[in-house]
Amino acid sequence: MNNQHPENNHFKSGFISIIGRPNVGKSTFLNRVIGQKIAIMSDKPQTTRNKVQGVLTSDDSQMVFIDTPGIHKPKHKLGDFMMKIAMNTLKEVDLILFMINAEEGFGRGDEFIIEKLKGVTTPVFLVINKIDQVQPDELLPLIEQYKEMHTFEEIVPISAIEGNNVDQLLKQIKSQLPEGPQYYPSDQITDHPERFIVSELIREKALHLTREEIPHSIAVLIDKMEHKSNQDLIHVMATIIVERDSQKGIVIGKQGKMLKEIGQRARVDIENLLGSKVFLELWVKVQKDWRNKAFHLKDFGFNDNEY
Repeated sequence: MNNQHPENNHFKSGFISIIGRPNVGKSTFLNRVIGQKIAIMSDKPQTTRNKVQGVLTSDDSQMVFIDTPGIHKPKHKLGDFMMKIAMNTLKEVDLILFMINAEEGFGRGDEFIIEKLKGVTTPVFLVINKIDQVQPDELLPLIEQYKEMHTFEEIVPISAIEGNNVDQLLKQIKSQLPEGPQYYPSDQITDHPERFIVSELIREKALHLTREEIPHSIAVLIDKMEHKSNQDLIHVMATIIVERDSQKGIVIGKQGKMLKEIGQRARVDIENLLGSKVFLELWVKVQKDWRNKAFHLKDFGFNDNEY
């Protein structure tokens, strides 16, 4: 498969997952590594929950950074499901970067993540980000604290925003990767199948708020996801599909109150998922008996194996 580099018999490649609490600087790190602001959207709806966040290709290696669903205590069934997906992903990648924020230090979320890492044989690097925000002598006790909790393959302090030590980290990542093919074209830097998760989050809120009144005959179609770079905003337009007019009335609610509540709750989760402000517009549409029509299922992001 590695025909792009016939002269190089030792091409290294692999999949790397970056995990950590919110605001540790994962996006800043990726944007620094990939060398440009990574676009967030992809036009093709996909059902996989794991996404390739960034691909870094050089003459002798390709690093594929995978974004796993957040590892934190699940609060609901979708959370449970995402947690399982996250843990499976960690078992399948070649390397895990566990990123922490030097300024914030140890937190309870880290404890939960470290507990989960104990069940994984994949090598883990501890990446201490935001070292530009602390005094050098504050790092040593922090490193000791984490070393006592888990055996890390490497411990690398960096500043993603300033670029300090990022090249060194990339060298250490490369040394850890196995020999392998080039998985993606050299000019591909990202592939973001986030639409499915966004539709799931909206659907979850709609089902939760309407409770027994609406059976599971709701689908959510993402009509548009557009990154407004000048406003640092993502515009999401989505349609909630129901099977009957009576269900449409329930989902919209009196004076649109129910739809507004679904939108407000979903927006919070979508913003957490995408790490950006979101403007969410929702519509409701009746598509009679959509669950029995295969061509509709494909429109709504279900594939034959899934439904």
